[in-house]
Amino acid sequence: MNLTDIHTAADLLNGKVIRTPVIDVRQTGIDALLPEGSNVVMKLELLQKSGSFKARGCYLSMNALTAEQRQAGVVAASGGNHALAVAWAARNIGVNAKIAVPRHADPIRLNGCRDLGAEVILCDDIHHAFEVMDEVAKSENRSTIHPFEGLNMSLGAATCGLEFHTDAADLDIVILPVGGGGLISGMSAAFKLLNPSIEVYGVEPNGADTMFRSFQAGSPQSIDKVSSIADSLCAPTALPISYGLARKYVTDIVKVSDDALRAAMRIMNTSLKLMPEPACAASLAGALGPLREKCEGKNVGLLACGSNISLEKFAALAA
Repeated sequence: MNLTDIHTAADLLNGKVIRTPVIDVRQTGIDALLPEGSNVVMKLELLQKSGSFKARGCYLSMNALTAEQRQAGVVAASGGNHALAVAWAARNIGVNAKIAVPRHADPIRLNGCRDLGAEVILCDDIHHAFEVMDEVAKSENRSTIHPFEGLNMSLGAATCGLEFHTDAADLDIVILPVGGGGLISGMSAAFKLLNPSIEVYGVEPNGADTMFRSFQAGSPQSIDKVSSIADSLCAPTALPISYGLARKYVTDIVKVSDDALRAAMRIMNTSLKLMPEPACAASLAGALGPLREKCEGKNVGLLACGSNISLEKFAALAA
């Protein structure tokens, strides 16, 4: 991946996705909580098509399919945000989509996929969803739109990084949520190619720390069980493309607790008037927690990566 690739992807997405805004986070109720002397901004990718950054990579992935592949359709596995993005891109490009989703996913995500015309296959958990995705791909000759692994998924995230850098070119540190690695792989590449001195940190939940373990081991790792309220960050494995880009461009990965995510959700809601899902609050949780000292006196960029959450679930989680 290079800057030419990223600009080409951005040109292709121009007019297809939303150029989401970057806001100053130093507002009443949150300014006193931020790292001392820091200037903090946040890109609101939760305002993106389908409600998350995933729309970028899904559109690029589906647009790259051949006519024959489009005719056969696509299949995906997701905890929710990727599912909605696949359903949105499939409808816009004219492709039939089947999506394997854990049955405990927020109903707003399940119904959203169905409303967009996708067929939802309910699964026991995210591990089972990936198994079903592979089975359907083989039995029906469908193209797999993987939730994070693939050059187009990383390139889609890189276009988000390009926009962020353009709107906030003076950043010293960027803090990004980590699920499977599709987001941080692309965004970190864009930031480091545009500004080699910037530091990029990833934030994972304690109960879904595949990228943290992969960084420690020096190769992609898998975990037997994921357990976190941040279901959008609960990837059971790291994979070569996204891991390789992240390892090349990311400074480090840190972990936060579910309680820290809940606290950040409440802060974003009361101070910024947003209703974030847990994954959307991960960047702020990292800045207020394990990365606080590194952010002191620095220009810091955070990402509100997406938010497809019902009012009922938000209230229950943030209570």
